[in-house]
Amino acid sequence: MRAHPDWTVLNRGIDGQRTDEILARFHRDVTQAKPDFVIILGGVNDIYQGVRLGTIKDNLRTMYEQEISNRIKAVAASVLPYNTATTRESETITELNGWIESISRILNLLFCDTNRAVADPMDRNRLAESPDGYHPDAVGYRRMGEALAEVIATALDTQRIHME
Repeated sequence: MRAHPDWTVLNRGIDGQRTDEILARFHRDVTQAKPDFVIILGGVNDIYQGVRLGTIKDNLRTMYEQEISNRIKAVAASVLPYNTATTRESETITELNGWIESISRILNLLFCDTNRAVADPMDRNRLAESPDGYHPDAVGYRRMGEALAEVIATALDTQRIHME
């Protein structure tokens, strides 16, 4: 992270995993590492594979609540679109993202609209640019990283103000 060379970033994301798979390794990969922040971005692979929305919400909520109880600041990130999504899958992504934003307020989590960072501004159900229709291009990943860094930097600034 060029903008924040003093930050240590551990990328524990595994491409293609569903929220149940993330949850299964969450304690080992996140809680035991004791980071100051954890970015929780999951659900798109569940939707792609036909997992029920209620199951996805349960898995995400469990991760959010685990980090609250372990005093790790969670950043709830919205799910990214993909260009081959059916109308129903796009509607599910939109519904899940509304829930993620809402539950982040209820649980007092940080929220980052990573969907907006990579979506086509003319059609939020598609990626702005993508090499394969499923993942953002390098510019999209950079914009997503910048959006996440801004949320965390703002939280750190707010924390510093409260400590003074």
